[in-house]
Amino acid sequence: MITKKHISRFLNGIFILTICLFILDALTSFEIKSQIIKSFTYFGIIILSPLTLIWNLLNFKTRKMKLIGSIIPVLTLIGILIIGPVKIVLSSSSWKTQKVIYQNGHLNFKKVEFQMKDIGALGYNKRTVEVIYLTNLFMIISPVENDIDKRVEWVKVDCEINELGIKYP
Repeated sequence: MITKKHISRFLNGIFILTICLFILDALTSFEIKSQIIKSFTYFGIIILSPLTLIWNLLNFKTRKMKLIGSIIPVLTLIGILIIGPVKIVLSSSSWKTQKVIYQNGHLNFKKVEFQMKDIGALGYNKRTVEVIYLTNLFMIISPVENDIDKRVEWVKVDCEINELGIKYP
């Protein structure tokens, strides 16, 4: 039988994982490539914050545990209110590769890509970045250097990917 203790551990564990992924994606060069994981992270942080707070306040027995269990959800809720839930929802779309421009001759997982991001009724954001794929789900991005076409390790490939399925200039 599943006890309240197991549910508490599971809920708090998923909540901490969601916070970690959100902070990594929003504040560092680490990005979530998978739309499913990114949506789970961004919508999860909005939904799980009050849910975890209420669960911890109702199910922890001692006042000390209630206080400890409510610190992270309250801080997260304050952060959500500062950032704005609408801004978080609008940021929940992932960047999609439209074209691979260069590929590193030594490392197959390192590329320069033209990417687009659907921002709903506002259209598309566009960028050209250097990408290091950790897995198919996660990547690390950095700005493209100005003299990349003169560097020996980069091979021009101009490979169309078009993950969004739209025509672009």
